[in-house]
Amino acid sequence: MIKLCVNVDHVATVRQARLALEPDPLEAAILALKGGAAGITIHLREDRRHVNDSDLHRIRKSIKAKLNLEMAATAEIIKIALKELPDQVTLVPEKRQELTTEGGLDVAADENRLRGIIEEFKRVKIPVSLFIDPIKEQIEAAGRTGAESIEINTAAYSEATSPEEEKREAIKIKEAATLANSNGLKVYAGHGLNYKNTAMIATIPHIEELNIGHSIVARALMAGMETAVGEMLDILNGKSI
Repeated sequence: MIKLCVNVDHVATVRQARLALEPDPLEAAILALKGGAAGITIHLREDRRHVNDSDLHRIRKSIKAKLNLEMAATAEIIKIALKELPDQVTLVPEKRQELTTEGGLDVAADENRLRGIIEEFKRVKIPVSLFIDPIKEQIEAAGRTGAESIEINTAAYSEATSPEEEKREAIKIKEAATLANSNGLKVYAGHGLNYKNTAMIATIPHIEELNIGHSIVARALMAGMETAVGEMLDILNGKSI
């Protein structure tokens, strides 16, 4: 069965709007796991615009489920990751002015540097995933870096403006998942997935895990985190909500 990792970054976004102590992303993480999530994802950005170092430390210390740390491949964040020891790191591109991650890593252009970073994490037994667009050359490059997995960027699918475009993008994701699997990579997916568009992605062979944040946090504001996670899991299991 496909697994769900819940990204709790936007719980911290609400907190940071008032520079307050609540809502607490750790509490959200605990409730997401109670609701049935297989793991928690957080993105420690260089500018700390939402999740911060203390959040990472407290979540790592407090949860027993998988902790996936999204991060830019910079010296500062690598040092923090090697100290906190998440269960997985996902390397993502990062721009200071973006609202959220825009596009996947250009692995093909940065293959040698990424290979070295992945070796650093391998030495402490932390698997590395690469967030990439569903493009053949990027997937093949990812397979050469030593990464354990890729996370397919589903932004183009999520932003489709017609059923036809959505189907075309889903086919690209399916082909990318098949190619990644043939290159020995585990396959995850995420970005912009919500309660309306996730069902199709959840049926694609070889995708083992979805990372979903904003839509679950938004739903949790109205229904509570455990309910929001449960409803998403129903979708992953082919049920209507």
